[in-house]
Amino acid sequence: MIKFGTDGWRGIIAKDFTFENLSMVALATANYVIKNQLKPHKQAATVIGYDTRFLSKEFAHEAARIFASQGVLVHLTETFASTPQVSFHTKQKGAEIGVVITASHNPPEYNGYKLKANFGGPATPEQIAEVEKELSTISRRKVSQLKLEPFEDYVKSKRIRLFNPRESYIRLIKKKINVDAIRDANLRIILDPMYGAGMNTLQALLPDLVEIHNHYNPGFGEIDHPEPIAEHLYPLKDKVIDEKFDIGLATDGDADRLGVIDSDGEFVDSHFIYMILLKYLYEKKRKRGVVVKTVSLTSMVDAYCNAKGLELIETPVGFKYVAEIMAEKNVLIGGEESGGLGTILHIPERDGLFNAMLLLEVMVTRKMTLQELCKELEEELGQHRYMRKDIRVTPAQKKAILAAAEKRPDRLGKNPVLDVSTKDGYKFFIENGWLLIRPSGTEPLIRFYAEADSIGKVIELIEEGTKMTKV
Repeated sequence: MIKFGTDGWRGIIAKDFTFENLSMVALATANYVIKNQLKPHKQAATVIGYDTRFLSKEFAHEAARIFASQGVLVHLTETFASTPQVSFHTKQKGAEIGVVITASHNPPEYNGYKLKANFGGPATPEQIAEVEKELSTISRRKVSQLKLEPFEDYVKSKRIRLFNPRESYIRLIKKKINVDAIRDANLRIILDPMYGAGMNTLQALLPDLVEIHNHYNPGFGEIDHPEPIAEHLYPLKDKVIDEKFDIGLATDGDADRLGVIDSDGEFVDSHFIYMILLKYLYEKKRKRGVVVKTVSLTSMVDAYCNAKGLELIETPVGFKYVAEIMAEKNVLIGGEESGGLGTILHIPERDGLFNAMLLLEVMVTRKMTLQELCKELEEELGQHRYMRKDIRVTPAQKKAILAAAEKRPDRLGKNPVLDVSTKDGYKFFIENGWLLIRPSGTEPLIRFYAEADSIGKVIELIEEGTKMTKV
């Protein structure tokens, strides 16, 4: 019932994600922390935060009690916090590990338990494996025999220490981003935090910023699930157009991903955002380092790195693979197509709010609109169009689709397949384009990604891929 995915465990509330199961995972994590204590002369510690989902606060408080009962010092956020804020504080406070109670962009019936490494990014696959190993030794009986004190007693004795997750995080942004220039530009900015943990933070930096969907609503209102992709941002698009905003920004449920709407109400996908930031960091801020991307990210990155002589590392899908490299190497920028990226300016973590501020800095520093920045990229690197389609499948359907992809078709429609990569799923390369087919690591979905030099070719690639669902 408890299965770890990308960087933690997610499940349906009351069915899989229960207080009993949470207690088992928290105890396993506490055991891992004690065995991997960073400084033997100092008490082992963890940072725990939570998002705005149903029962997230209560789950976080219960996890804190479990850790404290084992002698682990707990730094617990006094209110909801974004995942990047927890990652930042895990590093800042020198904790062995961080925990975020969140299911990120999943539908409202889900909650989850994310693990964060002491370097300020997602837990590594090795750390996840170690926690899973500890979990295999934990029984429900063992958890039921724990002698837990009331939450308030742990707080009074300072074994659980409450803290404000936003104050030092906001100071960090002020150090890294030219906030004054953004304010002085008088841009009309609107943010949609999608009822998630990104709400009510950026006003401390930009008092005139407007927010929508910024109150507690664990059902996410009219939003199917808080993922900042084009089909979920129509309320934001309408606001941008009707009220003439210069830019619309959106963050997902735990605010580690960013979605963007330009002043015409058009969605600017994460491929262009990644490239705009890469170009700015390299050419204007004169930063240097390795470039990292997942297999689902645009080939514009490959073309740009080839032109500039930059080292490029490609990883499977999942920011944990990117973060591992960021923790070991000097990385200029690293990211994935789902809207999550990290830069040399910040911790090795996705951060929707930080990246939103950095994007605003690009616009005001370069004195260009989003449309102009995107046009500049296409003039330099050629036209790139992209689409992703997710299809819900049964385990049997998933197996059949992947088996069909494994046969490696010679053609996709009228396009000959030139090469195939199996780094993560099956990526079929055609002339000036590609199609990637891979299963989701957190949901019962098969994802189809396509990029090409025309939208017609992209649609054709997606159609050819989804034909495999009928096998």
